[in-house]
Amino acid sequence: MAEGLGALLEASLDPRQNKAAEITLRQEEQKPGFSLQLLHITASETTPYNTRLASALCFKNFIKRNWTDEDGNYKLQLDEVTTLKRELISLMISVPPGIQSQLGEAVSVIADSDFWERWDTLVDDLVSKLSPGNPTVNIGVLQVAHSIFKRWRPLFQSDALYTEINHVLGKFGTPFLALFEALDNYLEQNKTNKENLTQGFTQLNLMVKLFYDLSSHDLPPMFEDNISGIATIFLKYLTYDNQLLHTDDETEAGLLEYVRAGIFEALTLYVQKYMDVFQPHVGQFIGSSWNFLTTIGQETKYDILVSRALHFLTSVAGMPEHAAAFQAEETLGQIVEKVILPNVSLRESDEELFEDEPIEFIRRDLEGSDSETRRRAATDFLRKLAEKFEEPVTQVVLKYTQHYLAEYAKDSSNWKAKDTATYLYSAIAAKGTATASHGVTATNQLVSITDYFQQNLAADLINEGGVHPILKVDAIKYLYTFRSIITKEQWLQVLPVLVKHLASSNFVVYTYAAIALERVLFLTDSQGQAVIPPTEITPLAKDLLEHIFHLIQSNPAPEKVQENEFLMRCVMRVLVVIKEGVVPFTDLVLQRFINITNIISANPSNPRFYYFHFEAMGAFIRFAAPANPDKLEQALYAPFAAILQNDVQEFMPYVFQLFAALLEANPSGTLPTYYQELIGPILMPVMWDSKGNIPALVRLLSSVIPRGSQFIIEHKQIEPILGIFQKLVSTKANESFGFDLLETVVANFPPTALENYFVMIMQIILQRLQNSKTENLTMRFIRFFHFISAQDNKGYSADFVIQVTDKVQEGLFTPIYVNVILPETQKLARPLDRKTAIVSFTKTVANSEAFATRYSQKGWGFTCTALLKLLELPPLPTSRDDLINDADIEDMSFGVGFTPLNTIRAQQKDPWPETGADLKAWVGSYLKDADKKQNGRISQFAQERLDDQSKTVLASYISQ
Repeated sequence: MAEGLGALLEASLDPRQNKAAEITLRQEEQKPGFSLQLLHITASETTPYNTRLASALCFKNFIKRNWTDEDGNYKLQLDEVTTLKRELISLMISVPPGIQSQLGEAVSVIADSDFWERWDTLVDDLVSKLSPGNPTVNIGVLQVAHSIFKRWRPLFQSDALYTEINHVLGKFGTPFLALFEALDNYLEQNKTNKENLTQGFTQLNLMVKLFYDLSSHDLPPMFEDNISGIATIFLKYLTYDNQLLHTDDETEAGLLEYVRAGIFEALTLYVQKYMDVFQPHVGQFIGSSWNFLTTIGQETKYDILVSRALHFLTSVAGMPEHAAAFQAEETLGQIVEKVILPNVSLRESDEELFEDEPIEFIRRDLEGSDSETRRRAATDFLRKLAEKFEEPVTQVVLKYTQHYLAEYAKDSSNWKAKDTATYLYSAIAAKGTATASHGVTATNQLVSITDYFQQNLAADLINEGGVHPILKVDAIKYLYTFRSIITKEQWLQVLPVLVKHLASSNFVVYTYAAIALERVLFLTDSQGQAVIPPTEITPLAKDLLEHIFHLIQSNPAPEKVQENEFLMRCVMRVLVVIKEGVVPFTDLVLQRFINITNIISANPSNPRFYYFHFEAMGAFIRFAAPANPDKLEQALYAPFAAILQNDVQEFMPYVFQLFAALLEANPSGTLPTYYQELIGPILMPVMWDSKGNIPALVRLLSSVIPRGSQFIIEHKQIEPILGIFQKLVSTKANESFGFDLLETVVANFPPTALENYFVMIMQIILQRLQNSKTENLTMRFIRFFHFISAQDNKGYSADFVIQVTDKVQEGLFTPIYVNVILPETQKLARPLDRKTAIVSFTKTVANSEAFATRYSQKGWGFTCTALLKLLELPPLPTSRDDLINDADIEDMSFGVGFTPLNTIRAQQKDPWPETGADLKAWVGSYLKDADKKQNGRISQFAQERLDDQSKTVLASYISQ
């Protein structure tokens, strides 16, 4: 069996066989013990390295998919789980580094679910394997530890988190500290042995990371007790040098750089969080940082180190007790000259990046980019100093700015001097943090944003030739950075110049023009009005879009088409702004979108690009489809269907949403034949196995059902749809999607088509409520109850729900109604949900026979009181014990997951338009009419079954 599995893994590495091998491997993984066989192959030293690596990779992916379900229950046999936890650490320590990192990710997945309560032996295992004089073993142990403990860094504090950290520190903290001393001795003994020294520094690098992990929330007591010794070790290795650790490559950081950068990161944490304890040691690190920053070379391999050192100094400059050290004008002059200027001036490597890898230049250069650049770190340091000493810092910087502008004025080949001047000026002019939506919103009052632009940058923007492209980029970036400060009138003057720069032959210039244009089109003034009115863009839109599409497709290779997400983001923004203005040139835009979709489907490589691509298509469908529904449905069906047929998983959740938007654009239409053919495939269980597909498939089915209900009934597809509801409602993560689907089914199929299923539906819901009730499940059940009770036009009612519930178990409705529905309805918070409950209770009070007779003593009165409370009181707060948060779009850490398309968010429809705007008036007139029809029965019940206050409130509605 293992031999066969080994052959499959080998085949998975061969491009000619890998698709078939992957499919067979997915079948094999259904068999018990699959994961253990993979570990056996990974561990085998006689197996070729690549096969072992493929096995580790397969194991990691298997664990990601199969360790637990959404509710945290194991999906594997318990003995397999136990064996994996027992074997994994020893194995990870013994395998080569490449395999180690794959297994480390698997350990991290297991730890996410099980550590520490369900894996309380892990830390003891790790500690028992630490070996003071053996970096090779320690690296494996520390790798595991870091892969688990680094999860703490971004988390908010909670009792559970602190219990876990204390559990770890109690066992791991002291042995970990002892390891520092042993490693220091080892490095001394091996300073002439390159191989051992490299191993030792690899261990040190991991230890510095772990030091940060263990300190990220609170100061560990054993670290506090040994703070002097820790500071001594850190200072030693911050200034340590050894020729054997130098890298030959000027661009590639080595272990020496990474260790120092890690130490600076840890120092920054301690200055920010534990200054009371760390205070006596800070001075020596300020001195060493200063020496280091004034002597280090300009090579890019030092970039991460320089930026971390600058972060450290920025944190220190923010502390009143240390900031004073920087205050003297002479000191500030030295800082600007020796630390800021060398790190903001363009280097040869930056120019090479601009020419050879322009997209990478833009990503690094943009504010808010993740990359650690010297420019960004030096700017942060300068701004922190300006925050403390605005006037003297501004004076010093303006002096340098003027000097560099004069250098450029003397000789325009000194364009780098002007670039430095503009960078310095921008750094000192901006205050606070720039936001993604509005850029810089507060500025230094000692300078003028518009004067600098008009005197120094406007000419660069307007002049056709003779200006270095980087200076054009500087001018555009200046506009982009200060977009909120520049007035509406000024923007209207600049806009045509910006649009013109989209025709530049330089990649960075036209991309920055697209970035600035997109952001200014997004910008609104204090009244919420667009700074650039749509009327300014709509006349230009056709040519503008055609030009940007041309830029996107200038090189037809799939990876080149999707290289520049900034261009596609600009397309999206133009379509969002012009709205229905796209209709006259629908064909042009449609064809471009189809071409690009077909090209990038062959090889999706840039998640940000294709996210904006599908957002742009969403905007196009939303505004163009209502005018041409059949044309768009037909034209887009083929490219979208091809994505599904070719199993392009990255695109599928987007395509399902776009299919849904196409259907929703023509709600009165029937379901075209090609959509009818789509229903069978999207009901296949395999489609619902991917978490990322579920929200999008529910949206699609909810759009298909209203237009295709007759077809679905004729082809007996209701049952598979209800099977999907059952699967979804069985887990916390998907229960809401299950109810969304169920409500669509009830709203769109005739009761006769569903009558045989209602008891089963109710049974599924009530069973889940009994076995694993959550706040969300309760609220969705209540919403569903009201949704059905209010649909009297279809023959549903509260009485119908009572009959169905009592068929599940005789007398079951009463406790559910009294203990769950009545009290919890008050928690419904969304206006439409509350409205549904009001309509439901009103119709129950007016029409229900069961409440008039069977529950006559209390039921009718309770229901009427609950109705009045809904109308008179604000919603009760719900507890948030199990909310599942969506990822923030701006974070964009896309995997093959679900990212909702904002341009086509599902529109909520009001199922009860007949109530009008004044709900109280509708309730009053509805009850008044029902009272007449029933010979005063409601008035009589009110007198008999309501308290005086409720009678008064009800009377005030009915008398209106």
